[in-house]
Amino acid sequence: MVRNIDDLNSIHIDVLREIGNIGAGNAATALAKLLNRKIDMDVPRVKVMDFRDVSETLGGAELPVVGIMLKVEGDLTGNILFVLKQQAAVLLVNMLMGKPAEGADDISCYMFDEMEISALKEIGNILAGSYLSSLSSLTNLNIQPSVPDLAIDMAGAILSVPAIEFGKVGDSVLYIETEFTEGDKRVVGDFFLIPDVDTYSVLMNALGVSF
Repeated sequence: MVRNIDDLNSIHIDVLREIGNIGAGNAATALAKLLNRKIDMDVPRVKVMDFRDVSETLGGAELPVVGIMLKVEGDLTGNILFVLKQQAAVLLVNMLMGKPAEGADDISCYMFDEMEISALKEIGNILAGSYLSSLSSLTNLNIQPSVPDLAIDMAGAILSVPAIEFGKVGDSVLYIETEFTEGDKRVVGDFFLIPDVDTYSVLMNALGVSF
């Protein structure tokens, strides 16, 4: 019997991977409409991991990153976190806004302007909406993302936001590696769905998993 998300087997992971692939396709379509040009998206890797291992996946707690966070509301509750290394965020913004592809060599002092921050929030919003829409279609659950917040900080500091509610947030997260490509330009970001522990059973039952 599956008791929490750690106990999912390969079949369930395949289902979640398919959700990621469908969501990426939907997000790519939404981006194409927004930008009036084609941005391809792929999901190279989907896995379930311990919340405590997330900072290591991002490259360490002290790595400067850009984090876009949204609340998950409705039948399933929790948090969504989309994280980009700072140089990847610069490259992605340039890709989205049609600027030259080069990222800043020294990104430690790079300052995103208001339009760039808005673009990053929008990509987080599109990704969250696309992935949650795929999950909602498969499970028939009503799942909605909140308005996105953006933070530029060390990975450990950004991860402390969901960690503050660790009693409410489950120990495990669904990780979807998300790749954006336009021609020969490629940017990889990390997307995390962090369900509240109380909604594990809702998600598992909706996926047809005995809980």
